[in-house]
Amino acid sequence: MILTDHETKVDLLNNKAISTTIISLLRERPDRPVTIGVHGDWGAGKSSVLEMIECGLSGKEEVLCLKFNGWRFQGFEDAKIALIEGIVTGLLEKRPTLTKAADAVTDVFKRIDWLKVAKNAGGLALTAFTGIPTPDQIGAIVSTLEGMLANPGQLATKDNLSSAINDVKGLLKPSETKNVPEEVEAFRKAFDKLLKDAGVEQLVVLIDDLDRCLPDTAIETLEAIRLFVFTARTAFVVAADEAMIEYAVRKHFPDLPETTGPRDYARNYLEKLIQIPFRIPALGETETRIYVTLLLVGAELGEDDVGYGELIKAARARLKRPWESAPLDAAAVKTALGANASKAHNALMLSDQIGPILASGAKGNPRQIKRFLNTLLLRQKTADARGFGDEIKLPVLAKLMLAERFLPRLFDQIATVAVTHPGGRCTDLAALEMLGGAAGNGKHPSSSSAKTRAVDGKVPKVAAAAEVIPESAILTEWKSSQSILAWARVQPPVANIDLRPYLFATKDKKDYFGPASVLGHLATVAEKLFGPKLSVQALEPELKLLAQPEAEKLFEAVRTKIMSGDTFDIQPAGIEGMVVLVKAQPGLQGSLIDFLHALPSSRCGPWVLGGWQSALKDADALARMSRLLDDWSKVTDNLMLKIAAEAAIKTPKGGR
Repeated sequence: MILTDHETKVDLLNNKAISTTIISLLRERPDRPVTIGVHGDWGAGKSSVLEMIECGLSGKEEVLCLKFNGWRFQGFEDAKIALIEGIVTGLLEKRPTLTKAADAVTDVFKRIDWLKVAKNAGGLALTAFTGIPTPDQIGAIVSTLEGMLANPGQLATKDNLSSAINDVKGLLKPSETKNVPEEVEAFRKAFDKLLKDAGVEQLVVLIDDLDRCLPDTAIETLEAIRLFVFTARTAFVVAADEAMIEYAVRKHFPDLPETTGPRDYARNYLEKLIQIPFRIPALGETETRIYVTLLLVGAELGEDDVGYGELIKAARARLKRPWESAPLDAAAVKTALGANASKAHNALMLSDQIGPILASGAKGNPRQIKRFLNTLLLRQKTADARGFGDEIKLPVLAKLMLAERFLPRLFDQIATVAVTHPGGRCTDLAALEMLGGAAGNGKHPSSSSAKTRAVDGKVPKVAAAAEVIPESAILTEWKSSQSILAWARVQPPVANIDLRPYLFATKDKKDYFGPASVLGHLATVAEKLFGPKLSVQALEPELKLLAQPEAEKLFEAVRTKIMSGDTFDIQPAGIEGMVVLVKAQPGLQGSLIDFLHALPSSRCGPWVLGGWQSALKDADALARMSRLLDDWSKVTDNLMLKIAAEAAIKTPKGGR
């Protein structure tokens, strides 16, 4: 059950409103040329909107709808030629009776050949306005080719060259010589006549994936569109991320000044071409939860299932006013799916569980949401195939993956502790999850969880543990983050769950098991950094040989182990090793200051003030340390630290 990432005519995002509005605008004045933009980030659903537009126009005989994907044609031919010739070729394919209109077809292709001559005859620069070579350029091409006949080895064959000369001469006769504006107007008239002969009231060209193209390809395609902008009966719908197109404009025209008045040239260029812009909005929390439900139910039942179609209708009704509506619930699913409602149980549970964080973390991007769900489902299937699938509960895996994807530091901290715990648990999570539940509305957000809090007058293990576990430094760090507290509110609680099977299921990104897996050859070094002062100092030459990524990994391992302790009134083991590591690797000075800043000042003894200067050499690090000393000198809940900090400010000491 893997979710495909192809464009679809099945609207799960309520984007049909956009496609319907665009079709209405197109058909309002079919004789008027217009260019419409469908904008949005990659994965926002632009291609699906184009599919819906094509589907909505498919039954209208008077409308000819063609699709063009610039990305697929990239590298094969000049994008300008590919688009123009593709439009005419598509017109002939869908209106085969046009072959009888030989003169009109010949006239249009003759003018297209002008572009091919410029492209195939040495890469002559085309005019910026039209892309069509001038008569002088054509004459130069002919002269150049004729001059090369004396040395046919310069080209593939003499026959090919002779043929090329004849073709070029055939494009331009002295009696037909015109200036560029006249040639542009002639092309437009020829093309308009071709549409009339084809019985086409309106030609709609859908341009997709333009923002995936290289800058030159994107600009060439836009320049080709400009050629048609004033051609009657022709409309373009361009799907692209505005930021990527603006980037392409800046890259293609590097010598242009950055701004003109209040807007920059890149934005002006796009707005000149795109007359009517539509931007696909990001999904909110309710929309994300409905989207997740529909995706998973559709993958389970299939898009052709009758009940699934009814569920989509129910979803659309709620999506009309998402700021007032609730996500799909069990009652709505039961009404739509009937006997198949049980198959949607996981979908409902997951949408309720991960919807809020997925909406904010993925910024409402449908593709990112699909990628998350696919990774979730793939890991579950992999666990089944490896024989430990019964130990993987999808809601637990989903909650951990939310941390992995959007709070990677939290995930690393949980994993580092859990893999060393005899039961595979992270004990600090008990207090965090209780706090997360209380931070919302005074109780745990799950009613079923609330029921378990006082059964027969007994407090469950999670709650009891949270009340007696002393607050560690790592928990203090977590409590200061609203994002982490929001994650803690996600159901189900995972504090009393053996997390090792889940961490093994996520090892496709990082393996947390065993010293050799976590730190590789650095595992032994990390262990030595918690040893006596003299033995730690002897490691400095070895530590200097570490690459920066290795040093960062080693520092994080030491930091996590120190922070997972529950008292700081005396110097914890590992501090001496941390100082020596930073002395050997000066690039870690900022990380050391971050570590000191995260310490709970209310519980720290005077040891935090001594000796850091031996590891801190950079001006920025010293300035940050000075500010930290000043902060410590002003604390009101730790008199001993306050006095010691005031003394340290007056008399800075050398150190370790």
